[in-house]
Amino acid sequence: MKINETFQTQVTKECDVFVAGGGIAGISAALAAAREGAKVILAEREFALGGLATAGLITIYLPLCDGMGRQVSFGLAEELLRLSVKDDLIEDKNPIHWFDDYDIETRAKAERYEVRFNAQYFALLAEKELLKAGVEILYGTLCCGVDIADRHIDHIVCENKSGRFAVKVGSVVDCTGDADICYRAGVATEKFGKGNVLAAWHYSLSDSEGYKLRMKGAADVPDEVKNKVDYGEQSLNNKRYSGLDGDELSGQVIDSHSVMLADIVKARGKDKSYMPVTMPTIPQVRMTRRIVGAYTLDTAEEHTFVADSIGMVSDWRRRGPVWEVPFGTLYGKDAKNLITAGRNTSVTDNMWDVMRVIPCCAVTGQAAGIAAAMTDDFDALDVTQLQEKLKNAGVILHEKDL
Repeated sequence: MKINETFQTQVTKECDVFVAGGGIAGISAALAAAREGAKVILAEREFALGGLATAGLITIYLPLCDGMGRQVSFGLAEELLRLSVKDDLIEDKNPIHWFDDYDIETRAKAERYEVRFNAQYFALLAEKELLKAGVEILYGTLCCGVDIADRHIDHIVCENKSGRFAVKVGSVVDCTGDADICYRAGVATEKFGKGNVLAAWHYSLSDSEGYKLRMKGAADVPDEVKNKVDYGEQSLNNKRYSGLDGDELSGQVIDSHSVMLADIVKARGKDKSYMPVTMPTIPQVRMTRRIVGAYTLDTAEEHTFVADSIGMVSDWRRRGPVWEVPFGTLYGKDAKNLITAGRNTSVTDNMWDVMRVIPCCAVTGQAAGIAAAMTDDFDALDVTQLQEKLKNAGVILHEKDL
């Protein structure tokens, strides 16, 4: 079968659920769909899973709690957190008050339910879990085209070392981080207008500091801080990066490498034992493009009951806020069998800075994966059935039920 006579693209694979992108959202979506019995293909551009969390060295699994002693994110969000520090490979802040049985008052005064993990080990463990669940992983695979008719995606066109090929799909989960599938399918999207500040996180090893994550540049900072060009040590240059242009991304990576090299040379000038250990292998951009969904979530909706909630998230930047995430933020109206997860979901710019981080990616990924295993028409899905499956998987949907 050929879906395009011009390029003679061969259909070589078929699946119930196609997951584009193997970051935390993609891992969660693929695991959730496979555990529902779906035949799942996960296509990942790099040759390791985890996205920014691993290849990008953003090795901070941000909080599953509200900072007031209550855990709010459950299911795969917690399963993956515990997997990330399996065998006690915790770099910092062992959350003993969450791993053991403590009361809410003690937890409220303690460190939040977050960890620092080893990127390489987490990527390997995640791969093992996906393979155990029966997921077919395609590494080094770029999703470069979409065959869509009557609002239904029939095939995803991919390219890897074998050449160009197509995958016949039932439903599709866009976990690319840049809403690439949405964009290529002609689905309505929005860009992050402010752009990304340069980041150059990397790891080092020295006699004086040991194994250390050197967080150079603005990575996990509030949006109002990002909006200021000059704010001391965090300001590496006066550029902004959309993350959606090939030439610009090459320049961003070169700029990042320049900062890392200067930091290494400076550190070695003070301590000859200092050695660079690991640098990111993907651009460290955070917010680029998202779907325009059936619903758009805003930060003003904290502590608001949401009838179609698929789970809860907290604010990693400050204690207190909790949001119930509407199912309507995961899909749009332009492609009925396309759903999103992670930083692709439909949120305002203010909410984007909350939803882009690891726990939120896991929460939305799990819901998207289960939904994708249930249907190829998300607008027609009975959300109550999805919610039952989520609850059976250990997810608490509403703040009133905590």
